[in-house]
Amino acid sequence: MASRMLLSMPLHAITEVYGEAGLRDRFALELADFPAADRARLEDALALASKLHADDRRVREPYLNHLLRVAIRIMRYYGVRDPDVLAAALLHDAVEDHPAELAGLPEGLGHDVLTEAAVAELARQFGPRVAELVRSVTNPEYDPERDRHEQYREHVAESLERDPWARVIKVSDFTDNGVGVIHTTFDKAHSSAIKYRPLVPKLRELVGRPDTPLSVTAKDHILDQLDLAEERFAAILDG
Repeated sequence: MASRMLLSMPLHAITEVYGEAGLRDRFALELADFPAADRARLEDALALASKLHADDRRVREPYLNHLLRVAIRIMRYYGVRDPDVLAAALLHDAVEDHPAELAGLPEGLGHDVLTEAAVAELARQFGPRVAELVRSVTNPEYDPERDRHEQYREHVAESLERDPWARVIKVSDFTDNGVGVIHTTFDKAHSSAIKYRPLVPKLRELVGRPDTPLSVTAKDHILDQLDLAEERFAAILDG
């Protein structure tokens, strides 16, 4: 496919037309002018994400598509070229979804043991900063006696308060889930809208903070995307 056309297409359009192969090609195009060492490191992160999530799906698509879109969005629309942040974006669900496989340990050792071992393995392979960024966007084990969505929102607010770079990963993740809510089944869209809609005001506030390490242009883009996500949540829940 033509590189110029691929670079001009919205990420969900690439997904619909070309699938995972198209997103991989777009990712490679975005990396083309990175230093060789950074490019190799990010290719390694993508290879690990591909291995861990090989059998995972998001309703109609391979789960890897989501991870690729989150990383590409950070590069293209947020203007971030920090390889630690981009590696963490590709691996942001690795500890939460596949801690035992990542750590090379048997299942059943307990949530905290597996989480710490998986974070340690990420630190070994990609460095402590990548590991801590992934930790910041990894959901904890929830109290079964409390509402899961409420606990999710509390965790997001707390972890993003203390880690400004984790905000960058989370808002791209949220955009993919929120703005992209129209690219899934109605049942999935409805459950996503219930989960994510209450987070919009908090994310707006966090994005606007002076310590959030993004340009004014990137912040404006994100705020526009949050507005669009809110419109789509409203259409699903209030329509």
